[in-house]
Amino acid sequence: MAKTCLRVKALRVPKFTTRQHNRCPLCGRSRAYYRRFRMCRLCLRKLALRGQLPGVIKASW
Repeated sequence: MAKTCLRVKALRVPKFTTRQHNRCPLCGRSRAYYRRFRMCRLCLRKLALRGQLPGVIKASW
């Protein structure tokens, strides 16, 4: 879990666009962020295994 102050700070509109920082909206994690899904890898995996992300399936070969 991220600090609450960092989560709130990420929601604000920055003065300059380069100061924007991607954070997972569910847990606040800043690392391993997938832009396509707008969440971190941990939340992505959790939701995909539950079947709550349409079009995402587990790979097997």
